[in-house]
Amino acid sequence: MAVYMIIEITIKDNELYSKYVEKVPEIIHKYGGRYLIRGGKVTPVSGDWNPQRIILIEFESAEQLQKCFQSSEYLQLAPLGEQSTTSKVITVEGYTPTK
Repeated sequence: MAVYMIIEITIKDNELYSKYVEKVPEIIHKYGGRYLIRGGKVTPVSGDWNPQRIILIEFESAEQLQKCFQSSEYLQLAPLGEQSTTSKVITVEGYTPTK
């Protein structure tokens, strides 16, 4: 079952974040991840939510997502992301229609 990672990011340090963003997509792709949303204009519709940046990544399975974010390649870059942003991250299982 597909799994989606939804990330809300507020950038604190653009220069440091640029270094993180430069290398992370290659790692995501290596582990079967696919960006569905990567920034872009955010338009609030209801409620009190107006994030600066949203990222949505699809993985084939929760196992693939875990392999990606627990990989040595990602763990080397993670401090750059942690130091340059304030983030909220959730994962959501995809929908499988019943027949």
